This record gives sequence, structure tokens and C-alpha cells, in this order.
Amino acid sequence: MGYEKICFPEDSLFLVTGGAGFIGSNLCEAILKLGYRVRCLDDLSTGKRENVELFAEDPRYEFVLGDIKDLDSCLRACEGVDFVLNQAAWGSVPRSIEMPLFYCANNISGTLNMLEAARQSGVKKFVYASSSSVYGDEPNLPKREGREGNLLSPYAVSKRCDEEWAKQYTLHYGLDTYGLRYFNVFGRRQDPNGAYAAVIPRFLRQLLHGEVPTINGDGRQSRDFTYIENVIEANLKACLAPHEAAGQAYNIAYGGREYLIDIYYGLTAALGLDLEPNFGPDRPGDIKHSNADISKARELLGYDPDWSFARGIEAAIAWYRENL
Repeated sequence: MGYEKICFPEDSLFLVTGGAGFIGSNLCEAILKLGYRVRCLDDLSTGKRENVELFAEDPRYEFVLGDIKDLDSCLRACEGVDFVLNQAAWGSVPRSIEMPLFYCANNISGTLNMLEAARQSGVKKFVYASSSSVYGDEPNLPKREGREGNLLSPYAVSKRCDEEWAKQYTLHYGLDTYGLRYFNVFGRRQDPNGAYAAVIPRFLRQLLHGEVPTINGDGRQSRDFTYIENVIEANLKACLAPHEAAGQAYNIAYGGREYLIDIYYGLTAALGLDLEPNFGPDRPGDIKHSNADISKARELLGYDPDWSFARGIEAAIAWYRENL
């Protein structure tokens, strides 16, 4: 279980795009701890300079300032790379509704640039971030690959397009691609600030500063919240997956289901607070309920997550207490 004993060839070089972001920086950290080399490509538009500085003294770490919308930057970043972990993208469903053209250029064309650069550079495995948003209005739970609904946002469209392009690169160009449909990832270094901050770090920041959080909707939305360690495991195991598993997308979650209102009261209890939330309107484009069937990832990727929501939220609370 986990990824601590995963082994790659001794001189392996990983490229993590978006490596200055939340998920990307955690991937860089894990790869370095395992003893391998990592190159981080990021334009720092949403990534943090401090997430680069964390590893700047490690000789196995290299930072490249570049934009995935620029093919030449992608080609340079892929030189000599064995494994690509493509995390570079702009998130947030509401923001994508406000900026559809940018999401097309960044999330779709940028990923296509990375696929082409990886192909030309002879990369062994191309693992990329997709999203549970591709399930759209499909009402059945748990969410299962191959049973998707109508897409509800430009962000969801961008991730679905990424999956289709990746499939083409496996089909026609022999590049082994693996799409990871993340379900509400949370954990250390997730940005708690800004209008588009994810719910758990935003709640924690507000509660730790004595502010009253606002819950969008009635709080009865449910999510399969997934701790960052499970996502690291999925990325690394996908790098070792067989060719037969390539060209497909996989649910990456713990397989649980938590309601936002329950999370809110759980956080207040853990922090020793007695504070009622505010309630606001539903966010456009949001999926009401989300819960993943992870059996396909278990079978074909060897994914076996051992960080439950309860274990992960305890670790997250501890980290934010120390760092906010």
C-alpha cells in the first residue's frame, strides 16, 4: 500500500508540469524523497514561488520557468525525460465559466503541446490530471468510467478533451497515456486564499482567523474528498502501469462520500469552535453529489489508497494550524 516502496530505474527523470502548484509540488517532494530526479515546469501564474524554493537546494531538482501554451517550452522541458506528470492547468468551475477562451488555450491546447513534446522526446509514460467534473449531470452513484453525463462547465469540457487527445496519442503515436480523474483533492500546501479557493482550505483559513465561512447551497452536497497522498500514489503507480492500461482514464479517490455541512461541523469541533456558517447560493456548474468507483484503477493501475478522509483531514488540520 502507498508508494514509499515503488522503484524506478536509478537515473529516472520525472517532469512535473505545474510543479509549483498544490498537487505538483507534492509530487516533486515525493519523487525527491524516493531518490529520483525531477524537473518542474511552471509559469507561476497560479503556482507559488515558495513551492519552488522548498527544493531549490536539492541538486536533483530543476526548475524551468515556462508556459505549456508554448510548444518550444514544452519541448525543452521534455528533453531527456522518462516520465511526465502533467498537472499544469487552471482549475475552478466558476472561473472557467467566466474565462472560456483561456481555459481552452491553457487546459486543452497546453495539454496537447505537452503530449506532442512528450511524443517527440520519447517519453516512456505520460500521466495527466483529469477531473471528476467530466461526469457532468450523470446522476448515478458511484461514478463509474464509461458512464458520463452532459458536461456542465468549460473546465469539464477541457478535461474531457484532454482525455480524448491523450487517447489519440496512445492510439496513433504509441505514447502510453494515463488520465487520472481526481475527486476533490485536499491536503498540505493547497491554497486557502482567493475567490476560487477549494472548500476545505478556505474553511480552515476562515475558522482559524475567526471568520464565519459561507457554504454555497444548503451544505447537503456530497464529495469524495481525496487526500493528497492517495493522488501521489496514483501518479507514481500509473508510471509503472502496463501498455494495456494506457489510453484510458481512471477515477482517483478514496471511495467515500462526505457532506459539506458535516465537514464544516467536523472542522469547528476539531478546532474547538461553536460557530454557525452562513449560506449562499449554489455555484453554477457544480455537481451536486460525487462518489467514485475506484475498482478500475485498483485492477489496472494497482492503486490501493490507504489515506481515508478522517486520516487526511486530521493531517490537513495540523498542517494549516502550523502554516496559516
